[in-house]
Amino acid sequence: MAAPMRTSTDVPCEDFMGFQEGLKKMRLIDDRITNALNTSVPTISFSNKVDGTKQCKHLYEQLNASYDDREQRIKHCLKVTSEKVEELRKQKQLHGDDLQVAKLLRKEQTKLRLMQGELGVEGIIRERSLKLFYERCRDYYKPTSSKAPL
Repeated sequence: MAAPMRTSTDVPCEDFMGFQEGLKKMRLIDDRITNALNTSVPTISFSNKVDGTKQCKHLYEQLNASYDDREQRIKHCLKVTSEKVEELRKQKQLHGDDLQVAKLLRKEQTKLRLMQGELGVEGIIRERSLKLFYERCRDYYKPTSSKAPL
């Protein structure tokens, strides 16, 4: 099983399309969860040849590392974008009739709302992947604590 994709530096906060593309790369482990489970969790006929507990624990650790990495990156970008929105709001108050500032402010506010929506998407992805994980690994590995959806 491949290691989780640690590409948080590939998620730019300035460009929303780049932000989404970076998250898409980071979400590959979740997109491929079914395949990872099929190749790592032994069937009954192979249960004596493969250590299901070890495989499930490793996959769980990969999932959690991926969740933590993505959540940190999204929250970082939310912070950066929120600060930019505040800065633009102050500029707009100083220069109320400047159309360029108003346009930039609307653009950043829209980007901020879209980034906030990504936290909801993360919760859905996390819930879906963990459900699949628990369905397949419940007989082999029971984590001591589970990541609650965002």
